[in-house]
Amino acid sequence: MLKRVNRVALIGTGFVGSSYAFALLNQGITEELVLIDLNKEKAEGDAMDLNHGLPFAPSRTKIWYGDYTDCGEADLVVITAGANQKPGETRLDLVEKNTRIFKGIVEEIMASGFDGIFLVATNPVDILTYAVWKYSGLPKERVIGSGTILDTARFRFLLGDYFDVDPRNVHAYIIGEHGDTELPVWSHADIAGTSISEWTKNKPGYNQTELDNLFLNVRDAAYHIIQRKGATYYGIAMGLVRLTKAIFSNENSVLTVSAYLDGEYGQNDIFIGVPAVVNRNGIREIVELDLCKEEMDKFVHSVNVLKKTLEPVLKR
Repeated sequence: MLKRVNRVALIGTGFVGSSYAFALLNQGITEELVLIDLNKEKAEGDAMDLNHGLPFAPSRTKIWYGDYTDCGEADLVVITAGANQKPGETRLDLVEKNTRIFKGIVEEIMASGFDGIFLVATNPVDILTYAVWKYSGLPKERVIGSGTILDTARFRFLLGDYFDVDPRNVHAYIIGEHGDTELPVWSHADIAGTSISEWTKNKPGYNQTELDNLFLNVRDAAYHIIQRKGATYYGIAMGLVRLTKAIFSNENSVLTVSAYLDGEYGQNDIFIGVPAVVNRNGIREIVELDLCKEEMDKFVHSVNVLKKTLEPVLKR
């Protein structure tokens, strides 16, 4: 008797989608990967190209290009399709374009009989994750947005670079909207159990002004990258693979994702970036950080910006 295998259905094989597929293959996390795109020749070409790398992969992965009917047996549907962010355009500017695209995509996926977990990466990710939840009718725990997972990674990398410490030993979060109103949680940032404020005080040459500028580089990183190369895709692809691993390995890992708040942080009916425990069932629970007043005020502002942007989506 054949053992049930994990299947990922990837919707969208653009820069982010193809980078995710490549990283997924290199880490050997799933047994099956189906690529779905309106541009069928592109999806077919990607499948061929990825298959030619299988002799060098850590494990066997069945990869093919397909259609929405292949989502029926998928455990995870990852959506990277949609209009890209253009130079000078904010993530929220993409709302109208991408909510229209997503309605059709989700309806076709659900018509296949899909009953797994959605992972959304397309921007504006918090808004579109909410839209997927509404359009799919799935429980909130099984709809996850990439949220601030990449912003948090950027934050940890830059802090590690600043203090000359491995970023894997830096524990710090960016929460809120994946965008201009996101915020750093300085009150809970630490390196090896020592708070960032203590590191700054005890080591000459470090100061809060430089750290504040460091956060601005985190927040605006996408704009800087887009200006230079047109799009961002490697970092978010790695973040999506990290989430895929947490789900398939039932890790109960804490990751900053776009999750539905139902009273947590005093907020309701919104998907927004917060630390959450992720496992095989999706989001097990939200981690509520004890924010200082300034951080809570900024978080509430971020929620309000998203809710205002959500209004046209709720009317659909």
